[in-house]
Amino acid sequence: MSVPKFLNELLDARSPTGCEYEAQAVVDNWIEPIADDYRKDIMGNRFATINPKGDPSVLFAGHIDELGLLITYIDDKGFLYFETLGGHDLSIISGRRIAILTEKGVVKGVTGKQAIHLMSPEDRKKVPQTHEIWIDIGVKSKAEAEALVSIGDAGVYDQSFELINGTVGVARAFDDKAGAYAILEAIRRLAEERKNNADSLQAKVIGVATTQEEIGTRGAITAAFSENPDFAIAVDVGHATDSPNCDNRKYGKFVQGGGPIICKGPNINPIVFKKLKALAEAQGIPHQVEADARPTGTDARVIQVAQSGIATGLLSIPLRYMHTPSEMVDLEDIENTVKLLVAFAQSLKPGDNGIW
Repeated sequence: MSVPKFLNELLDARSPTGCEYEAQAVVDNWIEPIADDYRKDIMGNRFATINPKGDPSVLFAGHIDELGLLITYIDDKGFLYFETLGGHDLSIISGRRIAILTEKGVVKGVTGKQAIHLMSPEDRKKVPQTHEIWIDIGVKSKAEAEALVSIGDAGVYDQSFELINGTVGVARAFDDKAGAYAILEAIRRLAEERKNNADSLQAKVIGVATTQEEIGTRGAITAAFSENPDFAIAVDVGHATDSPNCDNRKYGKFVQGGGPIICKGPNINPIVFKKLKALAEAQGIPHQVEADARPTGTDARVIQVAQSGIATGLLSIPLRYMHTPSEMVDLEDIENTVKLLVAFAQSLKPGDNGIW
């Protein structure tokens, strides 16, 4: 299939939490020209508004930050030590190519640990902790390393997007570039349709590319507070539980290629849930339903309780191998998420609210 260029650029952008510059630049380039109003904030969020005088208002949120490694120490031989940004599986960090973002440009390195040949039988069974793994940038001294890298620089796995079979692709940061693309592409399509038919959209629609979700949904907190919309939908990735060893009795059954997962539970406004499900059914958009008994691990958890409360929904794009360098997504699930967001925005009429 033809991969949308906007999505491809977002996936290639290196944007570890707190250092989202490359993804911000992609969003600025693609979205600012088509928005009626476009702004940035102190958290690094990007806001694009369509039909700013519309009623009611709805906020679409997807985060552009990704997992990363933060340089914390450089030893005398020039090896770099780090802390993780976001929830890494420590067992898979070593042996990875790394791109470190510095003020002087990108520095490449490799994560290393003691070779298995040099480990005792007991050590081979252990998961190395972060202080037992280092980044090797090919230098011989601390001075050489410090000429290239500074304490506080952040890096990501140096692994790019690739289609591997049909519409199924892998990338290091589908979480949550897939969701960020979906909400911003919905904004683009709504803007285009409104050019041809001003009556196609009555609501005010704000798309926000949020930052720092991986360390506590921080960008969404300020975004929801500043916009205070009537409705909101967060779009993130969710676990596709159709791979081996996923116990559906514990995690539910969600299929890659089965369409967006519509969340239902106390973190979700029931009016928003019903509307999303009804629209998906009416328009033949493949979808799945997830029940979540507690605040979700997404931007939705903080948007819902901002200001005096925001009627919030959550769409999750099915993903395998979350928080690894090779997350897997079916691009058709992303496309169907975009379609559902567009349908939701266009279904809103003046006076609609989430009071129940």
